[in-house]
Amino acid sequence: QVQLVESGGGLVQVGGSLRLSCTASGRTFSDYAMGWFRQAPGKEREFVATIGWSLSTYYADSVEDRFTISRDNAKNTVYLQMNSLKPEDTAVYFCATSRYSHITVNAYEYDYWGQGTQVTVSS
Repeated sequence: QVQLVESGGGLVQVGGSLRLSCTASGRTFSDYAMGWFRQAPGKEREFVATIGWSLSTYYADSVEDRFTISRDNAKNTVYLQMNSLKPEDTAVYFCATSRYSHITVNAYEYDYWGQGTQVTVSS
């Protein structure tokens, strides 16, 4: 059974940084693209970043140049480094593993999800 466990969320001030981690088990991690999504209160889940098996990456416009996604296949872990955080980044962040090896922004193409980790940016 595939499991994803996120960690690293918390409370941070505007302009601060956090690094989220997501460790996977139950699947050959390196074969699949991984993604980060987020959901703010009262809003739909939205795409944040994705990284493919080839280490190609893609970001939502709202986080481009502030967030960096990376992966360590030896540790079955994907990271999201978040810098210059803004109040609008406040959300529950979810990692997910795709059905495919290529990057994708579509939530329906991800078949396993973590439980989420809360990120709160205070002004």
